[in-house]
Parts: sequence; C-alpha cells; structure tokens
Amino acid sequence: MAIKIYKPINPGLRRTSIVKDPTLSKNKPPKKLRVIKKRRAGRNSQGRLTVRHKGGGAKRHIRIVDFKRDKFDIPARVASIEYDPNRNARVALLFYKDGEKRYMLAPQHLKEDDMVMSSEKSVEVKFGNRSTLKNIPTGTEVYNVEITPGRGGQICRSAGNYAILSSIDDGKALLKLPSGEIRMVLEECMASIGMVSNPEFRNIRWGKAGRMRHRGIRPTVRGKAMNPVDHPHGGGEGKAPIGLKHPKTYKGKIAMGVKTRKLKKASDKLIIKRRKGRKK
Repeated sequence: MAIKIYKPINPGLRRTSIVKDPTLSKNKPPKKLRVIKKRRAGRNSQGRLTVRHKGGGAKRHIRIVDFKRDKFDIPARVASIEYDPNRNARVALLFYKDGEKRYMLAPQHLKEDDMVMSSEKSVEVKFGNRSTLKNIPTGTEVYNVEITPGRGGQICRSAGNYAILSSIDDGKALLKLPSGEIRMVLEECMASIGMVSNPEFRNIRWGKAGRMRHRGIRPTVRGKAMNPVDHPHGGGEGKAPIGLKHPKTYKGKIAMGVKTRKLKKASDKLIIKRRKGRKK
C-alpha cells in the first residue's frame, strides 16, 4: 500500500491524497453478510440530537464482521481482502472448511489464499490466527482483544493499532495498549495475532470539505464565531478571545483539562498504568 498524492490540476484535487492498494478485491460482499445502514444523523430513539456534526453521507451497507471468531479448530481460507466503508481497517472474507463464510478484521501482511485458524488451544504464531492470551507468547503483537471472555474483541480494532502482551501471571495478562496504558485482563480472553491493517490511513489528506460530507461528517463551527446566545465563547467585537478562565462546550461545561472518568470506577483496579497525559 502507498499514499497517492494528487497533482493540483483543479481545486478539488489540491492537497488531496488517498491510500492506493491494488491488492483489494473488487467483488461485492455476499448478501448474507451485509445489511443496510440506516441513517440516524446523530439522533437517539426519541429523535433528539445527541451527537453533533453528523448527517448526510453516501449510502452504505454494513459488513457483518465476526469479532468473536468462535468457530474453533476449523481452518479457514482468506478468499479476499476487501474495503469496508464503515471502518478505517480492511476486512477479510473467510471460507471455512465446512462451507460457512464470515468476515474478520484483516491484519497487516495478510494475503489472499492464506490459511487462518481460531482455537482455544495453542495455535501457530501467524498473522490472523486467534487464541486465548494464555496460549500466546509474551511480547507478541495482538489486536481485536476481548475484555470479557466470550464477548468478542473490543479494543485495538482501528487501522494500524495493536497491543503488546507484556506478561501473564496468576490468571491475568498485562497488555500495553496503543495509548501507553497498561491494562490487566483475564488470560481466558481471546486475541488475534498481528496488527490491524491499513496503518497508512492516518496519513490521508482529505483535501476538501466534500470528502468529509461523503463520510457523513458535517461542518464544525468555532464557538467564538457564534453569538452569545449560541455558545459561551460567542460575542465580542472583531477577533475577541473567549473571555473565560476555561474553554467550555456549547452547553457550558469545562471542555479541556477536566477529568471525565468516574471516581472509584470498577475497572480502576485493572489499570496498572494510566494512558499518556493522564495521572493515575
């Protein structure tokens, strides 16, 4: 894969780049593994806006990705590596020996016709294989890691992410996460070997606002450009500062530097070291 930078032959291509991957399959996803994505535009079941800057976007189908991979000890062949419009990573279409088809998060360096396997026992340390943490050697890069056994992978699922299995002791495994946090999980939790595909995603230059609208992201307006009735930062003559001790959200809450994590949260005992920029 490589980043292709367009020549500025017109205003729409100026400062624009894409990830060019000739190995991606152009086949349509199987009908049984896709559903129509309904547009909610950031609104909840009551129709109230709960997440701003969402709406519009291209029509999409959701690929049903198997985050559990609970077909144990059955080899699967990678039929194709495909683009998924709903995530920044690639997905791999698996053909199992018994004829079933499933999608999985594709790791880096996985290719077509490779064989992968998921097992609760020890497996070969190979990209795409999945097993419990107690059966994976320490120092291995893992992704799509479970927090609760049997629930499916919940962390390290975005493009280029991985965790490092530091140690296993007394039924617990220590993972160093991409944020720098060291977290403890049960050794019965499952994880896939490798790192998530498409790490070049973070280097994309979107170029123009229209590409963001295609992704379903609407414009973000600065608070200081609004009126006082619309935002705490609003008002003033010319380029006025916010005039407050702390930056605030449009609802009046402190926006930067305030801790939002609940005190005495149940998972505090599982965090050995907090992520970068946060004090324990």
